Amino acid sequence: MALLVVLSLCSLALVKGQPSPDVQARISKAIADAASSPKPDYASFVNPFIGTDNEGDVCPGASIPFGMAKITTDMTGYAPAGYITDVTQQIKGFSPLHDSGTGASGDYGLFEVMPLLCPGGYQTCTTHFDKRLRSRLPNTDEATPGYFALTLDNNITMEATATRRAGLERFTFPSGSKPYFVIDLANDNAGTFAGGSMDIDPKKGRITIGGHWGPSFGPSRFNYQAFACYDILHGGQQKLDEYGIWRADDYGMDAKGLGQTHLNLSVNLIGGPIYQSGAFFSFADTPEKIQFRVGVSFVSTEQACANAESEIGSSSFDNILAQAKALWNEKLSKVEIDIANTPANITEMLYSSLYRASLTPNNATGEGQGLFAGTSSYYFDSLYCSWDTFRTFYPLMALHSPVEYAQIVDTYIDGWRKNGWMPECRTNNVPGYTQGGSSGDVIVSHFAMSYHKEAKALGIDLNELFAAALADGELNPPEWNIQGRQVNVYKQYGYIPFGVLDPTSVGRQTREGSRTLEYAFEDFAIRQVALLLENSKEEERYYNRSLFYRNIWDPTVTSDGFSGFMQKRAMNGTFIYSDPINCSPKNVGSRSCSLEQDNVNGFYESSSWEYSWFVPHDTAYLIGLMGGNETFLSRLDHFFDGGYYLAGNEPSFQTPIGYHYADKPAQSVDRVRKVVFQNFGITAAGLPGNDDQAAMASLLTFHLLGLYPVPSTTEFLILSPFIPKYTIHNSYLNTSTTVTVVNYDANSVQENIPSGVPAYVANVTVNGEVTTRCHFDFFDTFRVGGDVVITLTADKDSADSCEGSLPASLSAGGFSQPR
Repeated sequence: MALLVVLSLCSLALVKGQPSPDVQARISKAIADAASSPKPDYASFVNPFIGTDNEGDVCPGASIPFGMAKITTDMTGYAPAGYITDVTQQIKGFSPLHDSGTGASGDYGLFEVMPLLCPGGYQTCTTHFDKRLRSRLPNTDEATPGYFALTLDNNITMEATATRRAGLERFTFPSGSKPYFVIDLANDNAGTFAGGSMDIDPKKGRITIGGHWGPSFGPSRFNYQAFACYDILHGGQQKLDEYGIWRADDYGMDAKGLGQTHLNLSVNLIGGPIYQSGAFFSFADTPEKIQFRVGVSFVSTEQACANAESEIGSSSFDNILAQAKALWNEKLSKVEIDIANTPANITEMLYSSLYRASLTPNNATGEGQGLFAGTSSYYFDSLYCSWDTFRTFYPLMALHSPVEYAQIVDTYIDGWRKNGWMPECRTNNVPGYTQGGSSGDVIVSHFAMSYHKEAKALGIDLNELFAAALADGELNPPEWNIQGRQVNVYKQYGYIPFGVLDPTSVGRQTREGSRTLEYAFEDFAIRQVALLLENSKEEERYYNRSLFYRNIWDPTVTSDGFSGFMQKRAMNGTFIYSDPINCSPKNVGSRSCSLEQDNVNGFYESSSWEYSWFVPHDTAYLIGLMGGNETFLSRLDHFFDGGYYLAGNEPSFQTPIGYHYADKPAQSVDRVRKVVFQNFGITAAGLPGNDDQAAMASLLTFHLLGLYPVPSTTEFLILSPFIPKYTIHNSYLNTSTTVTVVNYDANSVQENIPSGVPAYVANVTVNGEVTTRCHFDFFDTFRVGGDVVITLTADKDSADSCEGSLPASLSAGGFSQPR
């Protein structure tokens, strides 16, 4: 029996052996070799498969930084990004449009190509979705930045590389076999086809497809359009044999039209099975390798073809891959580390995180549709969701990529220009759902605070930026599920009341507590820009509104011996009790905690235990509400040790560094070590759930660098870096800032810091000047460049204070003037 168990475990290990073990072996060797290399190949340190398990929803497909095209396989099961590691799920096809790190109902997966073996001829080709599914050969999944490949269990290998709006797909067939393919017209990962057409031009060897589909995280009444252009003759090197169109369903239809070249499908108004239709074709002379060029567009098939022609032309697969890799190395080299003395797993986690933090949002400039058709502004899509990304994603971008940051800010402002409010969660080119309000206010505010001196040169008018933010803060949209906020009742009551009568607007009347907290922080963001622009009237007004968080603090609520929690309130001011543990990791069950209409908890994807910490701009006052430093610290410990902390949930991002505000920064160091090693790693399951459009990637990056940003400010909280030395390059400012860690000991880089090992911040100098050990400012460091020296000590007690300079809070006089 014991032997059988061992054999079963070995078999299980083989079945679960995705991705290929060569991926990790190659990365480990690259990191080891780079220790002595004068010019590291940063892209070789990246593991694109981190987050492709454990519902991390990461897309490992071929892409360039912020590319529209992300080419990977689509798979059965829950696979919003197309690919997942679970080998019990099967391959549906190879498609060029995906998002990364987003959940919901699945996304894109349009224009799938599936290679087939049909020994009996085209009439025997299994075009039906379920019948053509294939499993993978074990240990064959491969990916590097700009490249993706896997091998089906019939020994057909699929590979891809990409440009911004196009890509090359290469297929290797078993020797002597005839290559057959199907391309789908109507299929997508979410099953939302709303009509489209396909044309085959056999002389050109070109297949064009276009149609409408529904979004993955937004109202189903909205449809987006997308187009693809496949050139399948490889510049005349491949010869087409049979071709035609096909239709199939679950009730016996398996129709093929040899020689037919046009499909035009409307919406099936009576309902019924998912559309199954598309093109089929084969190649003469049994070539072993087949290559396609594909262009994608959100405008037209003509533009999709033009994108492929302009971005790829006749370039070879290897040349396009080399270009993609060069773009990734340029992006990843913005952060340069001491590779030789950094633990290899930390190097891999860092560069894999930096990679994911430049996968999205998608640069769809020139591809706007609807209100944004032909816009002269930059146009980025897949902004979902701003609630996820304002905390760490954009502050990380501010360190090294202000040009792209400005382009995205222009996108947000253009949303206000065209639509009256900035986009909040635009998905698939149409509005998505709001989660916390208008978090775009924080994103544009953070840019303004960091780059107001360069804003004009970067194409941003600060007065226009402020007007866009004010619109979010003042103008109640008729429907605030998809944009803006429910500001009318918020301004009237000083909080979002439960069960409020709102005669002028519509939205899901839930999340009253969390929306109040998020609105208050968004008001702080607007206040910051008003302060910057010396608009004293608006500065005072939004300062006061940023304190509305206090209006939902109920001091009478107790939980686990602690008093005072955020609670929702009725119109008459009465608090409405909700157990603070509801929707925490200790109390999930069947309770609705998200956007459902029966979420009566008062908080979004969170508990009151978690959201009661969310006052990033005024933590000093929150400490007073909780009973002072000693109680605050005890409560923080209980939050983590008692099981209420949720690493994969954005409202908890700053909480591990909360000890700083109670003058105990060494305890923040201990807590962050635990957070990282209990929740992150270098395996496919190395994320604590959904990457949330690289929110997790950017959070981990800051933890590894020993920093944490306070959004809408230029303040960074200082922690103990996991890396002995690193330099952040900002090519726009032409600055480089090197952080050197004195007394760094790699033995401290683990979940529990051993006794006697230096890990706690003794002192910090910035360009030779001593500063507090708890925080410094962007304008003193990364903006001007130079040297930051963090000296560590093993004496935790001596390092466990902020030396009289706590991080800023409004109520303590902080954030009184912009830099």
